[in-house]
Formats: sequence, C-alpha cells, structure tokens
Amino acid sequence: MSAAFLLTSLIVVASPGTGVLYTLAVALTRGSRMSIAAAFGCTLGIIPAMLAAIVGLAAVLHTSALAFAALKYCGVAYLLYMAWQTLGERGALAVEAQGDARSAGRVVLTGFLINILNPKLSIFFLAFLPQFISADDAHPLATMLELSATFMAMTFAVFVLYGLFAAAVRDRVVSRPRVLAWLRRSFAAGFALLGARLALAER
Repeated sequence: MSAAFLLTSLIVVASPGTGVLYTLAVALTRGSRMSIAAAFGCTLGIIPAMLAAIVGLAAVLHTSALAFAALKYCGVAYLLYMAWQTLGERGALAVEAQGDARSAGRVVLTGFLINILNPKLSIFFLAFLPQFISADDAHPLATMLELSATFMAMTFAVFVLYGLFAAAVRDRVVSRPRVLAWLRRSFAAGFALLGARLALAER
C-alpha cells in the first residue's frame, strides 16, 4: 500500500463534505456517543459504493445518464429533507441529553443513507482505486478490497475525531439558544448547498 494512496485518501476523507457535516451536526446536538454512531453510519455507507465499483455498477452510473440522474436526485431530495429536519429540530439531529438504542440506530441509518444516495461516491471508487492497483497484480480484487477497507478505516477514524472535537464544545453550544439556532441554520444551509452541488454534478 503506497504512501500516495494513504495521503490522497486522507485528503479526500478530511475534506468537508456531507458526511463530515452530518457528523459535526450530530456531535453538537446529540453528544460524543451519537457522533461515533454517525461516523459509523457514514462509513457503512461506503460499502455499497465499494461493491458497486467491484461488480461494475459504478460503470453503469458513469455511462447511463438516466441511472445517474435517478440516484443523484434521490440524494438531492434526501439532503434537502435533512436541511428541513435540521431547521425543525426533528429526526436524527434533535437535541437530546442522552440517546437510546433506537435513536442511535436512526443516526446510523441517516449517515448510511447520506452516503449511499451519493452517486459520485461510486464513481470515485471506480476512478480512484484502480489507479493504485498494478496492471500485473496477481490478485487485483483482493488488493481493491484491502484499499477499500483502509479507506473506510480512515473515514471512520477521521469522522470520529471531527465528532469528538465538536462534542467537546457541545455544552457551550446547547446552553446558548441563540448560538444553537445559528448553528442549526448554518447546518441546514450546508445540507441545502451540498444538495444543490449534487444537483449540478455531472457524470
């Protein structure tokens, strides 16, 4: 496994995106334990993209405008739904002192859906991972699985760090209604902007 792959993966994972935004929002509204659940859900959402790239479904998304558009607009609709939920203090981003198993499951599911409904993730795996697999590799599938697992591990670790950092200042946020309201509007705007960016995305 090359240093170039690790460095490139770290840059991709740490760059602000939907998963990072969601993990930060959960950390600030629900605390550290729930932020770990959010990071776990976002990481699980990588698995379908990885499998799609392996079996060639990502290639279909890359070549079929209809398939790409269908998944893209499902993702856009879900991000706009997340923005609406955030503004209304409902769903996985509702402020709670402690979360039960049911709410933790909802946080994981939301993180999973955020990633699975992003067609760019599947295409990223199709275009990114093969660059780090040698043409004379005797076991390219095993290598791809190894690289994918490493990417997922890095995603989980970085998202957890983001979440724990945000959770550390959570008490200062939730104790100040005006600050919390401002953050909610900011996160809602962030989800809406990411939805708009996805809507404008091309294959």
